[in-house]
Amino acid sequence: MAETLSRLEQTIRSRKGADPSASYVAKLFARGRPKIAQKLGEEAVEAVIAAMADDREELVKEAADLLFHLTVLLADMDVPLAEVLAELDRREGVSGIAEKAARPQK
Repeated sequence: MAETLSRLEQTIRSRKGADPSASYVAKLFARGRPKIAQKLGEEAVEAVIAAMADDREELVKEAADLLFHLTVLLADMDVPLAEVLAELDRREGVSGIAEKAARPQK
């Protein structure tokens, strides 16, 4: 799984600055962060809809779209996927309630 995400991240990053007429990812980058974030939100909603409809097959597809668009957003903000994975590793074995309580108040 990590290899798949790593390849996806490399492909997405390689499309920065590419011709938007030849690459969907390049088109997203050209349209800017607001469009990338909008697409991520749309995919999240579609995943929720699939889950609420108890449609496993559709959820798998929407989850893939969600991970894809999240990876585009991370690349746009120059956040390596490794940082996200390191944060998940840091949280492993820690109660979600305790982890949230330890966060600084905003």
